[in-house]
Amino acid sequence: MLKNYLSLMRLDKPIGTLLLLWPTLGALVVAAHGVPPLYTLIVFTFGVFLTRTAGCVVNDIVDAKFDKNVERTKNRPIANGSISKISALIVAVVLSLLAFILAYKFLHKHTLYLSIPALIIFISYPFFKRFFSIPQAYLGLAFSMGILMAFMEIKGNINLITCLLFFANLFWVIGYDTIYAMVDIRDDLKIGIKTSAITFGGFVVPIIGLCYLIFFLLFFWLGSLIHLNVGYYLCLSLSGGLLIYQIISLLQNEKDKYFSMFLLNNWVGLILFFGIVVGMFG
Repeated sequence: MLKNYLSLMRLDKPIGTLLLLWPTLGALVVAAHGVPPLYTLIVFTFGVFLTRTAGCVVNDIVDAKFDKNVERTKNRPIANGSISKISALIVAVVLSLLAFILAYKFLHKHTLYLSIPALIIFISYPFFKRFFSIPQAYLGLAFSMGILMAFMEIKGNINLITCLLFFANLFWVIGYDTIYAMVDIRDDLKIGIKTSAITFGGFVVPIIGLCYLIFFLLFFWLGSLIHLNVGYYLCLSLSGGLLIYQIISLLQNEKDKYFSMFLLNNWVGLILFFGIVVGMFG
């Protein structure tokens, strides 16, 4: 039984949490222009975990009927009947309340105000796949709210640097989540789910490449604006190499590699976060 609940919250597959965590931690370091307060790092890390897991549970509740008809998701706990929707809803409510309590107790008031729409966006994302042609853009918005909150918590405002990080992350999410959507494109076409992989059609790989290019260029600009050292640019180049490798692999149209290309983005995020730290302190 416990295994089913761990699976429901994706604790067995933490890739989504990590993809949300690296940009958020990076934003905290940039906003502080150094080491953020330890309690802030801890609160934001737990906040990322709680928000992401709550979003996953809501996603599975909303998509239960669809998940049954998709090969990759048919064995999720709600889809296979291991956990009822009522039980899952209770889990989602508890996780959401914990996330809000955490923000209320430990974050500044203006950051708390941002946490409310952030949580709403996360929870409402599954519904956008019903009518919005590029739900990956909405997910990108959800995955970028932590950046805004980081700057509000540390600096008390949102500036040009915040916007660079926000939009860089937005385009990165559109890119890698479109790859993720390519894994299920046949099933999604059958059941009527809308994704960017379907919407972009034959231009899907060039558009992913464009999203990655914008992501890379915005981070290059960031480095020059805040005067990061050469270590940052070495890490940025390594991350860029991983992005190029993904595009080359996608162009070869080997469908069995799509998911592994998506997973590579964890390394992109980790290396870039490391680059920000090295670039500022090295």
